[in-house]
Amino acid sequence: MAMSINKRLSWRQSVEKVMSRLVQKSPSLCTDLPLDNSDICTKLYLLRQLLKSCFGPTGRLKQVHNNIGGHVITTSSSSVLLPAISSSQSFINLIKTSILNHVSRFSDCGLFAAILCLSLIEQAKQSGLSFSVAIKLNKHLLGLCTGYLQQEDCGCKVKLDFCSSHNLITLARSIISSKPACVLTESEALHISKLAVHAFLLTVPCNRPGEVRLGKAVTVSVEGHPVLNSAVFPGLLVDAPDVSGIDESENMRSNPLRVVLFSASLAGDLSELGDGIFDVHPGVDTDLQILDRLLELVKQVVEDEVKLFVCQKVIHPVVQQHLKSRGVIVIERLGNPLMETLTQLTGAQPVATLHTTIPAKAYGEVRDLSIIHFGSRTMLQLHPPGESSICTMILCHRNETMLGELKVAFQKTEHVLRLTLREPSALLGGGCTETHLAAYVRHKSIQEVPETLSALGCSQAELLLGAGGFCRSLESVAAALEHDGGNSLMDLTHAHHWTHPADVMREHLDESLGFCGCGLMEGSPEQRRAYLNTNYPQFSPAPLSRDTAVQPRVLDSFAAKFNALQVAVETANLALDVRYLVQDIN
Repeated sequence: MAMSINKRLSWRQSVEKVMSRLVQKSPSLCTDLPLDNSDICTKLYLLRQLLKSCFGPTGRLKQVHNNIGGHVITTSSSSVLLPAISSSQSFINLIKTSILNHVSRFSDCGLFAAILCLSLIEQAKQSGLSFSVAIKLNKHLLGLCTGYLQQEDCGCKVKLDFCSSHNLITLARSIISSKPACVLTESEALHISKLAVHAFLLTVPCNRPGEVRLGKAVTVSVEGHPVLNSAVFPGLLVDAPDVSGIDESENMRSNPLRVVLFSASLAGDLSELGDGIFDVHPGVDTDLQILDRLLELVKQVVEDEVKLFVCQKVIHPVVQQHLKSRGVIVIERLGNPLMETLTQLTGAQPVATLHTTIPAKAYGEVRDLSIIHFGSRTMLQLHPPGESSICTMILCHRNETMLGELKVAFQKTEHVLRLTLREPSALLGGGCTETHLAAYVRHKSIQEVPETLSALGCSQAELLLGAGGFCRSLESVAAALEHDGGNSLMDLTHAHHWTHPADVMREHLDESLGFCGCGLMEGSPEQRRAYLNTNYPQFSPAPLSRDTAVQPRVLDSFAAKFNALQVAVETANLALDVRYLVQDIN
């Protein structure tokens, strides 16, 4: 009995000891009206200033690294910069996540969306309007913008003609030139832009009946070579360091060449056979048995007249030697990213097991092969048996940092060019779309006051305050393109964006000529202009007479900017609608 009591006491003491170590759970932290919180507002302001300083071709670069060292990122791209910015504040992360979602879908106008969103939040706070009224007005004004942009006679929209590559190259160059971390000269930017359009057109199949499937542009980076050495090749280029012994006349020009792809490892390791239980008899050499099985596969592919043997992973050296001695070209360590592309190009079905014979339907074909030497790299160029919608872009640059940013810029450009197939339009760049929309919205808001007031249930003063803040937000995006202390203006006829150096005095503005942001308008002394974010008379922006001899010099993606405009306003409204932040601090 005493022993039983002692055990109970010992157990109770152990429990009490454990419980004494437990920390009582703290209540969640609740923040009321986050936009009235000075800490949150300071972080929003800093984020806006940070992103504004990156905006446009002359944007300032940012170096991002963590506090324990590691790789340093130099960039001004939203797709690279925003993921690298971490915040413990959920309100900031809400905005950041929304912008990144847009960038993942459209690849462009991320900074535009973020700056406009943060400006709308700031303007709503400064206006003194209740947030519920500001949200209603933002929705209404967004509708005016989207409705106008979708009109055929929209004054800031340009139709893209696929019979000419001029505007496509202009669109590509506008995107690439907006990434200053690429460090490109004008001739280099134009060269890469032309290559981007060339690569895009190669991925669009022609004369193919039925459902059309776009091809793919594979990017290969080569460090240490001039940018002007970059080139586009039809078909797929894969690294082939060992091409010794390949008889080009015999092995590469037969028509067609049979191909086999292996997604399974051919290294001969027991672990590569997969999970399961293996019965191994005493004295049996498992490595030798696996090698025998691999050599049986070699015998089969040689009998089936395979000329190109590709493995996603490693191939046993003995297997490689047997294949090469029989005139088969061997490529190993292809990697997962290229397997899908090679499957599409050859029509082969990757073989995932060693335990069965290779079915005839698993084989694919290439029309021919050629050897490409690019610097220190040797690659095989694979041509499909039919029409090619796959190409390889070799990007060159002087160092790793510039090359990394150029690769990101090229991939984003190629995606934006694909978006033109769905919406063959572009918007005027250089801030002209933003100032044009601001003038249009200001004019429509005043022109349609009675209808708007009855629909929204607000006063005329509230409407004018909301419209003024919305237009100033659009103008602030255009003004963010200037980073050298210059002045941002808008002409009072067509509402295009103009910049003048900081040393130009107000009384000499008429003498400071030049072109507007998009390059369509040339300055003249007769033009009336006003500084952005100042009071100027409202007017209806007149459309430009489209002279085919004058083409815009800067274009933005219609699909990307149209969606970015919606995302910016909707995210700002979501932020204005947040009443509480509840954070678990345990």
